[in-house]
Amino acid sequence: MPNDRSDTSVRASEPPSDPAQASALAALPALFAEESRVRAFAAVALGAGDTAQVARAAGLSAKEAAGALRRLRDQGVVTTGADGELAVAHDRFRELARAGRPAPQAARDSGAAGDDGPAGIVVRTFVRDGRLVRLPARWTRKKVVLRHIAEQTFAPGVEYPERTVDEKLRAWCEDGEVDHVTLRRYLVDLGHLCRSEGVYCRPVDSDRAGTA
Repeated sequence: MPNDRSDTSVRASEPPSDPAQASALAALPALFAEESRVRAFAAVALGAGDTAQVARAAGLSAKEAAGALRRLRDQGVVTTGADGELAVAHDRFRELARAGRPAPQAARDSGAAGDDGPAGIVVRTFVRDGRLVRLPARWTRKKVVLRHIAEQTFAPGVEYPERTVDEKLRAWCEDGEVDHVTLRRYLVDLGHLCRSEGVYCRPVDSDRAGTA
């Protein structure tokens, strides 16, 4: 989608602190830049359990399938299960997703009132390591947390397709009590995100939204 390009305007994430994870994360685009590897990976994801099945499902020669699977195994995104069949290494993708997440900073876990101000204390209580643990029951505190999430996730004036919004909010909701759909609805209701025909945008003056 054309709107996907708007993500480049968002502040860049800090690199993962683990050099090995950083290297693996950086290698993923190149890994899937080769069509045969993409087709082989898709075949495994759809249930192909060995090299021959991958070759048939992906329309590759046996040599191409073997080479593609070797690279996929080397990067840890395809593995062999206990039953001896090929499988997607979902845990590996979760590790890389966590590694690519912005590192928590005191500035991010503080509110507009400062590190030790009331807003900062509220945010640090309900947001830990870049994740939303839960939303406060008290509405005034809930608005503080939601404003923090909006400010740290979306750049003012940038348009995001719904798919991108959901991906960004899922990162906040992982292992928490709130799902990304509920979080998105709150952000829209409070005016932190405007929605039009499946495209979302954080208003330029959204810092004032939801504070009343």
